[in-house]
Amino acid sequence: MWDAIVIGSGIGGLAAAAALGKRGKRVLVLEQHHTPGGQTQTFRRHDWVFPTGVHYLGGAGPHPGPEGWFGRLLGWLTDGELRFAPLANPYDIVRLPDFEFGIEHPEAAFRDALLRAFPHERGAIVGWFEASADARRAAMTLMQLHSVPSWLAAGLRLLRGAQARRWAERTLADELARIADPRLRAVLGARWGDHGAPPAGAPFAEHALVMHAYDAGAYYPVGGPARFAETLRRPVEAAGGELRVGADVQHIVVRDGRAAGVGVEHGGQRREESGRWVISAAGVPNTVALLDDEVAAAWQDTLAALRPGHAHLALFIGFEGDVAAAGASTANRWVMESEDVGRVWGDPADEDAPGFFVSFSSLKDPAWSGPPSAEVVAIVDHAVFARFLAEPDATRSDEYLAYKDWVAERLLAQWKRHFPALAPMVRFHELATPLTHRRYVRTPQGSMYGLELSAERLASPALHIHTPLPGLLLAGQDVFGPGVPAAFTSGLLAAAHAEPALFAQLRG
Repeated sequence: MWDAIVIGSGIGGLAAAAALGKRGKRVLVLEQHHTPGGQTQTFRRHDWVFPTGVHYLGGAGPHPGPEGWFGRLLGWLTDGELRFAPLANPYDIVRLPDFEFGIEHPEAAFRDALLRAFPHERGAIVGWFEASADARRAAMTLMQLHSVPSWLAAGLRLLRGAQARRWAERTLADELARIADPRLRAVLGARWGDHGAPPAGAPFAEHALVMHAYDAGAYYPVGGPARFAETLRRPVEAAGGELRVGADVQHIVVRDGRAAGVGVEHGGQRREESGRWVISAAGVPNTVALLDDEVAAAWQDTLAALRPGHAHLALFIGFEGDVAAAGASTANRWVMESEDVGRVWGDPADEDAPGFFVSFSSLKDPAWSGPPSAEVVAIVDHAVFARFLAEPDATRSDEYLAYKDWVAERLLAQWKRHFPALAPMVRFHELATPLTHRRYVRTPQGSMYGLELSAERLASPALHIHTPLPGLLLAGQDVFGPGVPAAFTSGLLAAAHAEPALFAQLRG
């Protein structure tokens, strides 16, 4: 009998397991892939090492108050072994066809730079930051509704629910429409890839919250994102727990109306593991698939109505030479082919990406010892890959492989046009598609950030850490929102619901 069984070793699952381990609880973490970490894992190709889902983080610096909360809790969980290095400032650079703008922190510096660049839009800029502050408060209310007890949630909805819902229903496009200058609209809207929802449907509340996350600087884990799993598994194992890879959970066991364990396949054998709590950080659709249809049927039906979000293509590039001397830096590039920054790539075989994100990960990590590398990410409509996603997961048809190679060459050629000084240094490239994402982290339709970011998702009472099935708790980005810090927070709160003494630590 384990004190808790955690399904999935992404940052939400690892946070839950490590926090419970710190309280001396025996936790079994089950990961279907052969490498732990979920979207924080890395992989090697020849001499190059690439991160899969972590490019920069906010809240990880040595700051007091909320600005350093994420870093402080990681320091507690890992006994200070997980460290972070700051990125340059500006940390993001938006590149338009004939204009470039650096995003600085803190927010006051960003606002002042906008006022200098767009003095004729002073009123719109001031209004944007005022609206962002109101929207962030609404987003925090919505996050609280996903974690507090039902009786407290009812009171919170009564007090602040209407305002929170109004901001959730107001889209990023709605707010951008108040700005006349198309360049300014592009600068303020270009980075929607950080949450994966294009402006036409993105709740402005979530956009404002994500953009503000870097107000105290942007950071990268020293030693690479694989350090999350390396350091967070230690408190689990120190308490007598285990992180088991290649362990495919088949179903959640229910006894006497309560989640009581899981059935798992591992090493070619099937067995049942029992636990006082089951914490699923495997994504909400995957969690529902592990339950019998009659278990909390109304809740399952509500969740089934939520759609997966957009997918993405990731081009991993390996270099030979001094990329910094050729113009690369720790700052991310958001390259937009026009001022219409809200387009999703709909035809990768026959058109260039409307925009893409570039991260030079090797420059961000002071402990990097290999040749330099970069990642190029473009949001894509997963419908483009529907015919391939319909194939069995282990299948990779000749048609798919040829299509993948064609798109890879097209995206690489587009990237080279924007970075001509770096182009001669390219020695390796490989493309990951929605099929890759689905295979390794099992997101439905290869979604980049799990469930579609929408007003319905943000306000859904079904997306709560506590489920209608006693003993089953949820963690991960489907619960709290996209990105590593949100998924991490959900894992800590899930652990605290299982072990209430942790709430005192979370308030620190």
